[in-house]
Amino acid sequence: MENIYTFKNNKKLRYGYTTGSCAAAASKAAAIMLFRKCEIRKISIMTPKGIPLDLEVHDIKIEEDYVSCAIQKDSGDDPDVTDGAFVYSKVCKISKPEIEIDGGIGVGRVTKPGLEQPIGNAAINRVPREMIKHEIEEICSEFDYYGGIRVEISIPKGVELAKRTFNPRLGIEGGISVLGTSGIVEPMSEEALVESIKIEMRMLKAWGCEHMLVTLGNYGENFTSKELSVNIQNGIKCSNFIGETIDYAVELELKSLMFIGHIGKLVKVAGGIMNTHSRNADSRMEIMAASALRAGISVKGAGKILDCITTDEAIAILIEEKIQRETMDLLAEKIQFYMKKRAYDRLEIEVIVFSNEYGLLSKTRRADELLAKIDAAQIRKDR
Repeated sequence: MENIYTFKNNKKLRYGYTTGSCAAAASKAAAIMLFRKCEIRKISIMTPKGIPLDLEVHDIKIEEDYVSCAIQKDSGDDPDVTDGAFVYSKVCKISKPEIEIDGGIGVGRVTKPGLEQPIGNAAINRVPREMIKHEIEEICSEFDYYGGIRVEISIPKGVELAKRTFNPRLGIEGGISVLGTSGIVEPMSEEALVESIKIEMRMLKAWGCEHMLVTLGNYGENFTSKELSVNIQNGIKCSNFIGETIDYAVELELKSLMFIGHIGKLVKVAGGIMNTHSRNADSRMEIMAASALRAGISVKGAGKILDCITTDEAIAILIEEKIQRETMDLLAEKIQFYMKKRAYDRLEIEVIVFSNEYGLLSKTRRADELLAKIDAAQIRKDR
């Protein structure tokens, strides 16, 4: 993978490969050695994306009745906690003429509904399972073997790595997931982040949640739990992906979303900006100044806001001009307007806006009612 790159934000970034590719490659190598009874140090597979991988085989153990080996995960320039981890496959023959795939140490088990695999299964997703099965079938055919094969995937560091992932929150216990739809890790992949949000939303829907709490990040979670005293256990964090979160809520046919976010992010939504990352747009001061003008600020005051660097600076000017409340209420209305427009008015959306320095800034008309409904439902579920 050293020679495959992409360019994002003018940076040259190297591709990597998924835990699913590691599991498939280790399984293929182990199966070959099971039949040959001799070591191989390199293995090649073709990924679903059409990119071939030539990988080094590690920690080979050839026993009378099984073979195990490992492939080291390489995430390229993507910030992935599994980078460098060894993914093991233990392969043995079984009498039943089928390919069994299970997880060992460090591979999580599904304990809650709403995930891709059923409760009780190892958290090895569909595409990696298909990749493993395909490689095993190819090797069995090559060696004219028509019996069964059992494959056990393990990731010894997976138990510790899982603490740095969403897995415990998602209902995957005991380790990490074996993932990947293309077999390839694209560096800084927004698609992967959006998919993780969708997984959480699917899980909550499977639990019966039709009214969801959405925070934009850690600030929102802290404000919700500490300042509003609301249980955030069943909430989701959408990061910058507000539009995609609303889209998927509509697809899931949810009834409502309760957004709680810092003014520095949510103010952009008041201008119709649905991905709040700074590289996409930064019209915070223009939007705040326009709302302040509608609320009655002086032209001089609006000019001061346009010169601000942070939203807290702008709020200080609003306080000085004695129009903070009016301006924040106008912004909250606009935020709600654009969110509901994105949802084609197919679900209720309420909004709470806050600042770390100034606390609660504004909330839409039925925000308290929806928040109480969400909090009560979570309390019942916790019991």
